[in-house]
Amino acid sequence: MSTAPDTTDTSSAKPGPRGGPVQQKLPLLALLALATAVFVTSLTETLPAGLLPAMSADLGVGESATGQTVTVYAIGTALTAIPLTAATAAWRRKRLLLAAMGGFALANTVTALSSVYELTMAARFVAGVAAGLAWALLAGYARRMAPAHLQGKAMAIAMAGIPVALSLGVPAGTFLGDWLGWRVAFLSMTVLTVVLLVWIFVGVPDFPGRKRGERPKLLRTLTVPGVSPVLFVTLVFVLAHTILYAYIATFLKDLGLGGSTGLILLVFGAASLASIWIVGAQINRRLRGLTVGGVLLVAVASLLLAVLSDTTALVYGAAALWGLGWGGVPTLLQTAVGDAGGESADAAQAMLVTLWNVAMAGGGIAGGILLDTLGSASFPWTVLLLLLPVLAVVLHARRAGFPARRPVAKAGAGPDVPDDEGRPVVRPPSSTPGGRSSARQPSPRAD
Repeated sequence: MSTAPDTTDTSSAKPGPRGGPVQQKLPLLALLALATAVFVTSLTETLPAGLLPAMSADLGVGESATGQTVTVYAIGTALTAIPLTAATAAWRRKRLLLAAMGGFALANTVTALSSVYELTMAARFVAGVAAGLAWALLAGYARRMAPAHLQGKAMAIAMAGIPVALSLGVPAGTFLGDWLGWRVAFLSMTVLTVVLLVWIFVGVPDFPGRKRGERPKLLRTLTVPGVSPVLFVTLVFVLAHTILYAYIATFLKDLGLGGSTGLILLVFGAASLASIWIVGAQINRRLRGLTVGGVLLVAVASLLLAVLSDTTALVYGAAALWGLGWGGVPTLLQTAVGDAGGESADAAQAMLVTLWNVAMAGGGIAGGILLDTLGSASFPWTVLLLLLPVLAVVLHARRAGFPARRPVAKAGAGPDVPDDEGRPVVRPPSSTPGGRSSARQPSPRAD
């Protein structure tokens, strides 16, 4: 099998042997391998959420301390994603991905076998480092596999592992943990990662790294209109979600529903899958509306959990609304920051990954503090409070960040500008969120 797929930009509709355009298809199996990598890393980050009581008992620490296994994972990702990505920029992509996933499998195995809290925390930190390296790599890897006019769809397929992990993976892990023990749930992640390593080795194409000295210009990216609002929404929305999600097993146990944690998470997961489908079908036309709707649905779910959690049916209803609001959020935020970033999309994505994990770490810490000081009943009220500035920023960023309609590239609609990996990207004449033409004459100087 060739490891150098055709990278021709088919957006210019080059003629085939009978005069028609050459049709290039997405390398679906290779993209699904990347989606599985995203799934494994995302699931392992949040897997303790449904297993806290059992993990806490085995490790001999309180549930708030066990919740920090989510925090330390996120810290490992947040602290190292950007510097490690820069340090390994010249590595060939396949070699780097295999190394990251191999380290991830090793760290997960130690987590599953450890009975010492400090060793478990160290293993979780290493897993977060490996996952952060993989995360920073995967979006650009997916884009390079596809012809230019299908690069957005390729990224969407690869990143679909995030909501699938949250919607199906955590409930499945919780059921497995309840049935066979939490260690088996973590060992199953190791087995899946080993299978994935073989899949990547056999079925994923290789690409060269960047030239030495090329690094994303992060500070400049922050000045691009629309990027900062999306990053703010990412930080605060993920923080709010994690405060409740990381301690959902404890929250439900305090409501007297500890035995129903897996089922409630399954309801959340099914609703999240519906949200993924809705967002996938409508994101090109309704990115702004979908984002506003997601914030409002999570807010309503939080309100129900805050004031009506004594009614079991309403707890299930709140889980469904929460899933409907949250399931498509990763796709919405990654798409929004990529659209806003334009030629600096890779740097914007790297910052989003970092802030996402900062928020995950912050949610684990804040949730632990709230649990010890105010009790688990404070979680939904805190979520509701944090969502107010999120909604305000989304509503305000109507021209750049969360526009009513996404810019859609059209064949031949603008000059070919090389992206930061040396591939041609066709820029549409209305690629700015405000609707202004972004077409310009090529110049020898990069933006």
